[in-house]
Amino acid sequence: MKTYRIPEIAQKYVEHDIIQAHTALPDFPDARLRSLYAFLNEQESLKTRSELYTLVISLVQLGMDTHDLIDTDLERRTEPEMRSRQLKVLAGDYFSATFYQLLSQAGQIDMISKISGAVSEVNRLKVNLYVRMRQLKMSAEEYLSLTVQLKATLFHIFSGVMEGSLSHGWSKILDGVSRCEAVVDELVRMEYPARFDKSWAYWHLLQEGTDEERQQLNQRMHEPAFINSLAEKYNVRSQLKAKLKHSADAVKSLAGKLESDKLLRELTAIVDALLNEHTGFTPALNETR
Repeated sequence: MKTYRIPEIAQKYVEHDIIQAHTALPDFPDARLRSLYAFLNEQESLKTRSELYTLVISLVQLGMDTHDLIDTDLERRTEPEMRSRQLKVLAGDYFSATFYQLLSQAGQIDMISKISGAVSEVNRLKVNLYVRMRQLKMSAEEYLSLTVQLKATLFHIFSGVMEGSLSHGWSKILDGVSRCEAVVDELVRMEYPARFDKSWAYWHLLQEGTDEERQQLNQRMHEPAFINSLAEKYNVRSQLKAKLKHSADAVKSLAGKLESDKLLRELTAIVDALLNEHTGFTPALNETR
């Protein structure tokens, strides 16, 4: 299998001095990208385009994720805050537009159409999620499922490009890896009180808390001590870690059915890296083959 080097190649488009100096970009969706790259390299007819397709998808996803970071609050901002917001808009547009150029130069017009359609579907799903959240008609598991769907939708276009068992396997593996990434995001959000609002923890506490706790949630959601006390009471972190372990195990189980030792090793390494970083899990020697 060719060496995965998408983050290094993407630096040419991502690492601009002005962006790094004045704003922050979202994390690279590395688990999904590594998984996609591994699958593309398993199919002989796609090997020569595996790097191009994975790079293009990385830029499109990064563009959408960057736009999601844009603050829509109407309050007055400082000059640095305004500059950061403007750069997020421009950077997101730039990342999203670059894929047209890369695919056009490679004569991959059909792929441009597929990606554009997927982006439209992601935006539709986002609107649906935001409406549900505003109406407070959301359980924690519904929120997580919709978040996973948002992460996976763009990458699902490759189910129609791959052939046979790879196509079927990719769809299931992608959903599993996307779920792992979604749970990791929620674990990270638990460490930042400013990001608690509308997180999995928020919906879980709204669902499981007492009437008094639910009433206080919106009033005190930016009080770290209050949120942490509820998180401890309702085992939020341990439940998220259990979900991550369960999702990672599901990915490895599916990977074991693909009849490819290369894919099994790569996918196991991908989800084990997430587990090790966020739960302290260390795989036993007999857990891989």
